[in-house]
Amino acid sequence: MRCAPSAGAALVLCAATAGLLSAQGRPAPPDPQRFASWDEMNVLAHGLLQLGHGLREHVEHTRGQLGALERRLGACGAACQVPGGSAAPPQAPARAVASGEAVPEVLRSLQTQLKAQNNRIEQLFQKVAQQQRHLEKQHLRIQNLQNQVGLLAPTHGDSGVAKPARKKRLPKMAQLAGPAHNASHPHRLPRDCQELFEEGERQSGLFEIQPEGSPPFLVNCKMTSDGGWTVIQRRQDGSVDFNRPWEAYKAGFGDPQGEFWLGLEKMHRITGDRDSQLAVQLQDWEGNAELLQFPVHLGGEDTAYSLRLTAPVASKLGATTVMPTGLSLPFSTWDQDHDLRGDKNCAKSLSGGWWFGTCSHSNLNGQYFRSVPRQRQQRKKGIFWKTWRGRYYPLQATTMLIQPTSAIAAS
Repeated sequence: MRCAPSAGAALVLCAATAGLLSAQGRPAPPDPQRFASWDEMNVLAHGLLQLGHGLREHVEHTRGQLGALERRLGACGAACQVPGGSAAPPQAPARAVASGEAVPEVLRSLQTQLKAQNNRIEQLFQKVAQQQRHLEKQHLRIQNLQNQVGLLAPTHGDSGVAKPARKKRLPKMAQLAGPAHNASHPHRLPRDCQELFEEGERQSGLFEIQPEGSPPFLVNCKMTSDGGWTVIQRRQDGSVDFNRPWEAYKAGFGDPQGEFWLGLEKMHRITGDRDSQLAVQLQDWEGNAELLQFPVHLGGEDTAYSLRLTAPVASKLGATTVMPTGLSLPFSTWDQDHDLRGDKNCAKSLSGGWWFGTCSHSNLNGQYFRSVPRQRQQRKKGIFWKTWRGRYYPLQATTMLIQPTSAIAAS
């Protein structure tokens, strides 16, 4: 590959592009993992795109020249063809046209070269686009790592409660939540809302808790006559985008006083190895409400935060194939597919992250619709619970709460 100065690309970009093209025929050796800044990689990708555009312009110019040549040869007509295969006219050089087949042969050769050049340029564009996608994913991972570093920042003080550093994960939550009711308590923080209830708290609201082996974090507690429940999800107005990747669902997002998702890791820390009760509150657009409550067990990240249901509960929720030991549903997002469908990514086909089975039983983290869409294909992407209002009815509001039961070791 030649790189002319008129192409307008820097020498380093030309060399990088030549390396991409020359590596097409052999596998590239594994490169050691390295991290480059987002700005550097973005500049390189932008430069490669500019170089690709320059090459494309060069091809278009060459194609125009070839078209002019074809027109000139066409205008030549019979003068370029020698009847009976006789020799060319005396004024034409002997090597220019040896026979009536020479000119078409030259044209076919030029066309073949031009097509090969076009193919190489298209491959270059595909490689650049692929690298751009990799850069975007790398940028997302860097942001997630920065958030995790912010959570792990050392804190000082005798109380052991770290507030400002930990609120970097959910800036909107930190700005809108306000102080927790137990923020000034000098004693240790409760493990969960149930323990807070057992200590005598009867007021619902925002509290700071600290499960075993976890840093403190803020939760919304719902105090009822039968104990303290931790609100882990709420949908009510579509103000928060729930179509997010795995790391967002693991860490949590949103506003605990509005729409939010507490976070899979926080949920697992709260429940630990204990069985729990999951309460699901549903509301449709006609003002009807439904409350479901059933036992569950939530695994850790090594199980993709699987939600284990007993066989009777799984059957009642619409599952058709259930083992006697129950049904285990891993959590799935569009970038980490763990659902039970081998031919489809439920989170990508629908919307949001959820404990998908076969994409058709429920999805309380789907797309929020402020009215029922007319198209059935669109409605299936909404918030639905099949055994209540059906597969294609997008709900208006949902709330999910969890309450650990007595300490029972997970089987």
